[in-house]
Amino acid sequence: MAKTLIILILLFDGTLVKEKYDLAKPMKVHECLMFADDHRVEIATYKDTNDNTSGWYLKDGRGTVQGFICE
Repeated sequence: MAKTLIILILLFDGTLVKEKYDLAKPMKVHECLMFADDHRVEIATYKDTNDNTSGWYLKDGRGTVQGFICE
């Protein structure tokens, strides 16, 4: 059961940040990943430029979402 969601964010200055969120209730890893997908849509926008700059860009302008860890 996952109790924490970690979002991996690559800042535009090259720093990798691990933002940690305690989940309101323990959930199965699959549920956590589904929650992470929904959360990504809330905090980021997907830009598809058909080259190496495509990805999930944070709405606050800090960088890009690189992935998730459910633990």
